[in-house]
Amino acid sequence: MFLEVWGMVTAASSPSVTAVSTKASLLPAQGSRLVSVDVLRGLVMVIMALDHTRDFMTYQRSAPEDLAHTSGALFFTRFLTHFCAPVFAFLAGTGAFLATSRGKSLQQVSRFFFTRGLWLVLLEFTVIDFAWGFVPWAHAGVIWGLGWSMVAMALIVRLPVRWIGALGLGMIATHNLLDRINPASFGQLSWLWIFLHTPGRIPVSTHFQFSTRYVLIPWVGVMAAGFAFGSLLLRPDRRKWILALGISATTLFFVLRVFNFYGNGIAGLLFGYPRSAGPWSVQPTLSLTVISFFNTLKYPPSLDYLLMTLGPSLILLGLFDKAKAERGLSRILLVFGRVPMFYYVLHLYLIHILAILVAFAFHQPILHGSVIADLATKPAGYGHGLPFIYAMWILAVAILYLPCLWFMELRSRHRDWTWLSYL
Repeated sequence: MFLEVWGMVTAASSPSVTAVSTKASLLPAQGSRLVSVDVLRGLVMVIMALDHTRDFMTYQRSAPEDLAHTSGALFFTRFLTHFCAPVFAFLAGTGAFLATSRGKSLQQVSRFFFTRGLWLVLLEFTVIDFAWGFVPWAHAGVIWGLGWSMVAMALIVRLPVRWIGALGLGMIATHNLLDRINPASFGQLSWLWIFLHTPGRIPVSTHFQFSTRYVLIPWVGVMAAGFAFGSLLLRPDRRKWILALGISATTLFFVLRVFNFYGNGIAGLLFGYPRSAGPWSVQPTLSLTVISFFNTLKYPPSLDYLLMTLGPSLILLGLFDKAKAERGLSRILLVFGRVPMFYYVLHLYLIHILAILVAFAFHQPILHGSVIADLATKPAGYGHGLPFIYAMWILAVAILYLPCLWFMELRSRHRDWTWLSYL
């Protein structure tokens, strides 16, 4: 099945992305956006807010992936949010490819990747990092990873689309072979391997360590695969191929995972993030056994993790293909999906402020006028259970809708304001 789909990608691709712009007639309407892509992106953005609401408001002092202290409800609340980063990175590549069918040249796409990537890195170190603790600090989170992946894509997009697809799939499939490489083996360049593949902390001074979770390998590969995937979306029979690819990836996950074959990395286990087990194993209860099975490594994202998340997401994308998003839930998701960065920045500040207000309302302690989204630093007596967290998540998403709708309409009215595309 993968070979068949790959054949369709290469058939739909040309040696350069520029040539794809001549195939715009294959889209539902020339120059239009694919609603299904925006709806799926909006869905993962909404789910992402649940994870961050839990980060800020939970009373838990251990990670949901910690089998010794987790529960089914806690783990699968976290599990749902695993889909966010892979889908966001994948669709960032897909959206860039589709831009070529709406008239953007290869040079414009490359320049946008480069400038937007650097802009995201700047945002990570300023506006976004500040939102997590309301104190100046530097942490290489998801926006950092997406930013540098875009900078890399600025060069990669100049390759033929089939090569980009092969590069992306190859990086996703083989990067776990690098797991046992210790950054220390690079000596003074150990920081480079931490940036590229193995999450960890880089000592900057006696008082500060630079923490890196989102490494470039394989996130660059995920974005590259998404870019090549965009060629399938130009086909009139795209729904069939999207579903085939999604079902194939999901099936491959279960095959690899059931037999504990190659696919779940150990880099994060060995060098700094012992949250997810490598092979799954039978546990004392059925619930913990199921948790062990789905407990795949996110830092860095293992092959199993990416198959587990991107496979079902592609199935959803195929099911959303006929969506018009004119009203109801799909319309709400469309709004969020069309202003993802605006939503991302806004939701962090909103949830953090809500957490502070809730702490005051319940007479709970906070640190230095803020809530640090770090389990280890939460003061005793702080936090709430999952039902309260879900309620606050729904409230936050409801509050975000009108500002995001306003910004979406602003961008629609002022398409000539190119700077709006960076927000």
